[in-house]
Amino acid sequence: MSDVVRLGQEAAWTLAHGACRGAGASEAIARSLADAIVAAEWVGRPSVGLAHLRDYLAGFTSGRIATNVEPEVDDPALAIIRSDAKGGIAQLGFDRAFQELCSRAGRYGLAVFAQRNSYTTGELGYYVRRLAEQGLVAIAASNGPALMAAALGSEAVYCTNPLAFAAPVAGEPPLVIDQASSATAFVNVRKAAEKGETIPEGWAIDAQGQPTTDAREAVKGALLAFGGARGGNIALMVEVLAAGISGANWSLDAPRFMTGEKSPGTGLFVLALKPDLLEPDFADRLRKQLERLSGKGVHIPGRGRAGEAIDVPKAVIEALERHGR
Repeated sequence: MSDVVRLGQEAAWTLAHGACRGAGASEAIARSLADAIVAAEWVGRPSVGLAHLRDYLAGFTSGRIATNVEPEVDDPALAIIRSDAKGGIAQLGFDRAFQELCSRAGRYGLAVFAQRNSYTTGELGYYVRRLAEQGLVAIAASNGPALMAAALGSEAVYCTNPLAFAAPVAGEPPLVIDQASSATAFVNVRKAAEKGETIPEGWAIDAQGQPTTDAREAVKGALLAFGGARGGNIALMVEVLAAGISGANWSLDAPRFMTGEKSPGTGLFVLALKPDLLEPDFADRLRKQLERLSGKGVHIPGRGRAGEAIDVPKAVIEALERHGR
């Protein structure tokens, strides 16, 4: 008997939406989150797809995520859109500002979206990919509760602080780069811990600050930045953009996203740029350059796409269905 179930896109969305509603989320929040979760699955990021939705559901039921709030969106300048998520999900504030962000980027050449006071952002590539599909080049940064140490033997001071980039490619899916400042994403370590698996050296330290390959000890300790101090510098840059500029909690001050009753209150920064204003043939030039690079064996991010259906662990489906009843 198979331990996975094949789901089409509509069935996956219905499952995610129903689970959110069953956990108390408003219709607007449920729709916004279901869209993002299913999008992550269909670009080959299941770790931040339906499996990660369980974190949101626990957040709804515990009070870590506000279930019936509307983001407060304003515009302090012509090319800047600001959002206060009010303790809700990050995706809804971005949805509310999306059309205006695209419009202003087209009108002024670039535009910024900055949001504070949300739950963690989920798949960061989701935000920039949507903008690239509208012909924009985009960069996004987000933070979360402290999970990553700046060096061996030190305490966690940053979250995994991911940075994402996307650009339109003529006739093809956008180029999307979405990676953490840490050696790996926290969800990968947690998944290994749940299965009792080991992790590679250099990913994490234990609670005593010592290197470990035991995923369960790593969850009690901290992740490590990729590339040592260089990765730590990128994490700090992301922190300044995501939390400093938006007014969100610094990672050191953010409540845990898996326990407690308080929102992590984290931040999201998105910059959208209209490339055609600088180079009218940008999307076609990028397509040709990526073809050259691919021909030389270079991996081009953002090309992984699911077909008509995805395989979802039966345990994940059963957990979501329990909320949807």
